Amino acid sequence: MVALKPKKGHLLIAEPSIIGDVSFNRSVVLLAEHNDEGSIGFILNKPLSFRLNELVPEIKKSIKVYNGGPVEQDNLYFIHKVPHLITNSIEISNGVYWGGDFETIIDLINDNTIKAGDIRFFLGYSGWELLQLDKELQSSSWVVLENIYKSNIIKKSASSFWKEKMLELGGDYLLWSNAPENPGLN
Repeated sequence: MVALKPKKGHLLIAEPSIIGDVSFNRSVVLLAEHNDEGSIGFILNKPLSFRLNELVPEIKKSIKVYNGGPVEQDNLYFIHKVPHLITNSIEISNGVYWGGDFETIIDLINDNTIKAGDIRFFLGYSGWELLQLDKELQSSSWVVLENIYKSNIIKKSASSFWKEKMLELGGDYLLWSNAPENPGLN
């Protein structure tokens, strides 16, 4: 397997070697930005017990909220695939966008123009300072993969996503796909 360099729109798959890392154990992260200042991403497979309407009472729909990462966990972030509906969106890649006018989103969700499969919400984000992600890659904390799902990444099942990626990677990763989350409890 050829090791990819991280770039905006790629996925970071947590290596089994970071077991015990509270934030990133078994994580799949979508890189929303990667440049000479650092990197920003959102963990795709860690749903929280909160629903969006519990955090934003103006929203009438019950939509899952995910743990986006350990940074600024008191802020709400979102990725989506409907930039034609949400002004000020920033393209990540492959038809996936982040940010935009939140007041518009409230109305669009309430009138059912935006569906849960069009948008994903996160508390917090994952961030790396300049060269921090490079160091983590050198220490085998992550595998970098292309986002083959394009904008359908938003609908991707959270619960089995990491295991699915381990199976696709094959080889030694196959063993980890069925290992208990905490091997010490085995």
